[in-house]
Amino acid sequence: MRDGDPDVTVVGAGIAGLAVARRLTAVGVTVAVLEARHRVGGRLLTAGGDGAAVDLGATWFWPGEHRVTRLVTELGIPVHPQHTAGDALYETPGGMMRLSGNPIDVPSWRFGPGAQALAVRLADRLPPGTVRLGEPVHAITGAGSHLTVDTASGALRSRHVVAAVPPALAVASIRFTPALPAPVATAARTTPVWMGTITKAVVEYRRPFWREQGLSGAVISHTGPMREIHDMCGPGATPAALFGFVPPAGPAAPTVRDDQLIAQLVWLFGTAAADPVRCYVQDWRREPFTASPGVEQSPGRGAEPTALSHPTMNGRLHWAATETGGAHAGHIEGALAAAARVAATIAGPVPTTTGGTP
Repeated sequence: MRDGDPDVTVVGAGIAGLAVARRLTAVGVTVAVLEARHRVGGRLLTAGGDGAAVDLGATWFWPGEHRVTRLVTELGIPVHPQHTAGDALYETPGGMMRLSGNPIDVPSWRFGPGAQALAVRLADRLPPGTVRLGEPVHAITGAGSHLTVDTASGALRSRHVVAAVPPALAVASIRFTPALPAPVATAARTTPVWMGTITKAVVEYRRPFWREQGLSGAVISHTGPMREIHDMCGPGATPAALFGFVPPAGPAAPTVRDDQLIAQLVWLFGTAAADPVRCYVQDWRREPFTASPGVEQSPGRGAEPTALSHPTMNGRLHWAATETGGAHAGHIEGALAAAARVAATIAGPVPTTTGGTP
């Protein structure tokens, strides 16, 4: 190894990559986290600012997700329960039904300052200079006892490299030499990218008028554009907001427009929905550092159970995105589970008293 090269290079400063770095640096391992974007968080993305946070990526965590529970406690992040009180709506081409007692939402928790705060606070706790923003990785090359990671600004040599980005994105955007084994490359290429085909829309209002109608804000729609809608109010209903998931209407379909969102909400909730404060639209298909090329044509198969759960390239390349998080894949909990697995493989089990959430 050369002077200045880290023991471990992590590709991606989402919650998984930052959690790996936190656990490894806590036991004296030197780490560089390379992030293509000019922010941390990956698919944890919060807009709206202090007191009005809305999440455009990951939003919830659920009972039994102990890693997230421990992390929010460690980081001092306030949480509040998802609003579920009131009836739900069910929309079909033939009309709309009111469902008594909200059978759509389940008990869950949200993050007071938004989910991205987890990533920001984790990054702040890493040694200065660990996270390097605006550093997309172009190539990873194996050579004996180390791997070389190439970016536009130079190269790093490390004993281990952690791919903490969607596996399909990694194999589409990074050149691996030697080539990955066929089962690993196939598993990575065909593992669906969580949120990769979805647009998330948030519509903010001055008050939660749907609650005044005895509604929870939960909707299942078979007409769209939002096919699933939920209340996104903060504590004390500030901000007052509804959010929904918009699946693509077809390959290369345009991003949903604000007027389409508002028209659907007016149909569902009445004229009070016609005057929003603002709309936020996050089309994850357009995110080059999330969605791999052709993500909408993905065959939709998950990875083989062990294909991405073990290191490759002579045991030096590790996979740590939420897609590899086992039973909790696609959740923040899954990202933390993948991070714990990789950190333990590299450095052995890390006690919670020396660096965070297992």
